[in-house]
Amino acid sequence: MSGVETAPDGLPRCPWGMTAESMADYRAYHDTEWGRPVRGDDALFERMSLEAFQSGLSWITILRRREGFRAAFADFRIAEVARFTEEDAARLLADTRIIRNRLKISATLANARLAAQLAPGELEALIWSYAPDRADRPVPRSTADVPPVTPESTALAKDLKKRGFRFVGPTTAYAMMQACGLVNDHLADCHVRAATETAAAS
Repeated sequence: MSGVETAPDGLPRCPWGMTAESMADYRAYHDTEWGRPVRGDDALFERMSLEAFQSGLSWITILRRREGFRAAFADFRIAEVARFTEEDAARLLADTRIIRNRLKISATLANARLAAQLAPGELEALIWSYAPDRADRPVPRSTADVPPVTPESTALAKDLKKRGFRFVGPTTAYAMMQACGLVNDHLADCHVRAATETAAAS
């Protein structure tokens, strides 16, 4: 399976970081966001929601609509989304800036209402409580070394589902863990890996 690939700029990246110039926005996401620690209830709610919308689609599809999602969902501020009405749901179904999937929209609104019932910081604490010990994780050298699910993502998904959250299966939960820096799945020779480790330690 694939190890790192070297882009035209000479920097080695995880192969999904894409070397084609047409994927510059994907590379920027890989280099500056993916794997960096994300904190805060609203920020984590956004990542949870976007990963749910990504289910069955490519991440680039979501990434290129992210600003549209933010505008449509009040910047994913939990308190505001929790107050969305049936009229808002209908508005979202007609909004071409987002993925107009009725089940995913409904799940996002329901998840916001559940998150709004938690104490400030509780959603963050819940999600981060499933971060594995970084010292115990082998450093992946190729994409074959990166699992689609882990015991921690399975446990996180189970906990979230028990609380009523939707569209949070083990694979979606692990994608969120990767994106939000609970784990560092940048490959060993990826130029971003060391900076990601530094960010996690700060």
